[in-house]
Amino acid sequence: MQWIGLLIGLFSFVIIGIFHPIVIQCEYHFTWKIWPAFLAAGLICLMLSLFLEDVLFSSLLSVLGFACLWSIGELKEQRKRVEKGWFPANPKRAAEKRSEGDKREG
Repeated sequence: MQWIGLLIGLFSFVIIGIFHPIVIQCEYHFTWKIWPAFLAAGLICLMLSLFLEDVLFSSLLSVLGFACLWSIGELKEQRKRVEKGWFPANPKRAAEKRSEGDKREG
């Protein structure tokens, strides 16, 4: 029997599930402007997956790379969700925006 397909599916499910809270936390702490880090991580994972001979690890690294790339769009969507009030905004950033507005007025 071949179990590798089931393992790839299971780990893909776990990787995708882990990225939901990662995106939420990254947008909360760093804003959506952290997207270049996700781009770099995604491209590195995809490039490395090309050089691994083990099918399981190559597949998982590829799934991880594409999850990073997908997260770029999700960061921007998360920003919209925060603006709609569906997720909490970082109060430190709200205070920074207010202080920037005060500086501009004064």
